[in-house]
Order: sequence, then structure tokens, then C-alpha cells
Amino acid sequence: MEAREVILRPVITEASMADLDDKRYTFDVNTQATKFQIKDAVEEIFDVKVANVNVMNLKGKKKRMGRYEGYTKKRRKAIVTLTPESKEIKIFEEE
Repeated sequence: MEAREVILRPVITEASMADLDDKRYTFDVNTQATKFQIKDAVEEIFDVKVANVNVMNLKGKKKRMGRYEGYTKKRRKAIVTLTPESKEIKIFEEE
């Protein structure tokens, strides 16, 4: 699996933005990716040094449209902690 297939998108929430000061970044990742693949992909894409990777599996929520019901898709979320001497990841490009 290539690095761009492992990391899907950054998660932009109020809680994840508060963790940026501690060099903790949250990403949606492929549901089949392992911690080692996530670590290698982040180091390759952003050219940083990863200290720790925490992973969560999130089930889909139950949704209804009239009398029909189903589930949203499941996803996998990774919280990546960088080493103190590593540079920061620029999620928003400044011009």
C-alpha cells in the first residue's frame, strides 16, 4: 500500500486543533492500515519523525431516510505524535 493510500485526510475538529501545540496530528486512514504503515506514510509524506501512533476504529452511525435505514461507512482514525525535535506539519498553507 502506498503512502498516499494509507493517509486519506486530516481531521479538522476543535479538539484536534487544540492538540497541534503538542505536535499531535489526527488523520483519517485506510481501514486496513497498520500502525507501522501509518508511521511510515506520515514520515514519508511530511518528512517528519514520528514518536507514537494511536489508532481508533469508528463504527458507522445508524441513519434513516423515511422508512429505509442503513449505516454510514466505518472509518479508522489515527493520532500521530511527533518527536520534540521534529518540525511541525503545515496543514493549512500560509501565503
